[in-house]
Amino acid sequence: MAEPTDPATAWTLAVARRLRADGVVVTAGQVLACVRGLRLLDAATDAPLRRRVGRVTLVSDPAGLAAFDRLGDLAGPPPRPLPPVAVPSRPDAGGLDAAVDRPGAPAAPDASLVAGRHASARERLRTRRFDALGPGERAAVQRALAELRVTTPRRRSRRRRPSRRGELDLGRSLDRAVAGLGEVIDPVLRAPDLRRRPLVVVLDVSGSMAPAARALLGFALAARRTAGGRDRAAVEVFAFGSRLTRLTRLLDRRDPDAALVAAASAVVDWDGGTRIGASLDALVREHGPRGVLRGAVVVVCSDGLERGDPALLGRAAGALRRRCHRLIWVTPLAGDDAFAPTQRGLAAALAHVDVLLPGHDLASVEELARAVGRAVAPAPRRAYAP
Repeated sequence: MAEPTDPATAWTLAVARRLRADGVVVTAGQVLACVRGLRLLDAATDAPLRRRVGRVTLVSDPAGLAAFDRLGDLAGPPPRPLPPVAVPSRPDAGGLDAAVDRPGAPAAPDASLVAGRHASARERLRTRRFDALGPGERAAVQRALAELRVTTPRRRSRRRRPSRRGELDLGRSLDRAVAGLGEVIDPVLRAPDLRRRPLVVVLDVSGSMAPAARALLGFALAARRTAGGRDRAAVEVFAFGSRLTRLTRLLDRRDPDAALVAAASAVVDWDGGTRIGASLDALVREHGPRGVLRGAVVVVCSDGLERGDPALLGRAAGALRRRCHRLIWVTPLAGDDAFAPTQRGLAAALAHVDVLLPGHDLASVEELARAVGRAVAPAPRRAYAP
């Protein structure tokens, strides 16, 4: 293969190969960005500027920065390119190269630049089941969940706020009139305040939910961190196995990993039995009178494998639905194409559920976040005959 004569291209390819030899992922887009930057700034022969351009375009993580700094002085002539690092073939790699987007097309001049390598790995991670993740993949999923934004739709509050349009605020307008010698020159208007609906996340941490419980707890942590200011108090998180445990305050720690560990330690029956009906009944009886459920979007994450009385679960789900705005049920079992809601607990609660979603991979959790934030038109008022 002929070496490129362009100094910017030759230097960029040589550095990219050295970084790959140290285990740093350098994509084709990063290589192209570096070449364009060197040409735009005419930095191919200016060693300090060339090094700065390469550092900001070819490296995307702290480990890569350390590897880049270990390359030493780059002020001399472009280093002799190292042989490309062999990438092991995978059945789902798709055979894409840097120049084309279709499998089986002719290779680009530099076949070591695999286009979309980083994006393809992220996409595979989105569709990888939680029960099939390795240790490194679980950490990557938790990092992706930490970046997730979970917001609920807004609703009209009974409180009023000053506004340019709306109804007359008689009290404040009269106060201004007194200050203005009895003349209402600038009346004060007010309108209903808009606030986020409360969000209540109820997690099943029993043994059958163990593969997905920690990832769904990461979803709850993302919801708690996304809400800021007064909306943070409207996000409640509970966990249950054989009994209900409130985890809301434990998820306010700065370190997400420490928050997850604290939450797992607080639930004494983690990876134990399941009593869904009794736990939801305790949620309604103990926290319903405090207004936690009023107008809220409630997300119940459970596979529906009830060990107690399914009739109790049906009654508890009905009472929960009557107190909240929407009831979303998430079950990892729905990720199977042959899934049917035949579990005793899920079948008993299904009549009161508004949305049934899977929760078996990162893509389904992202869909859950969209479903939580989706506004729903209010039901039409029923007309009564006189």
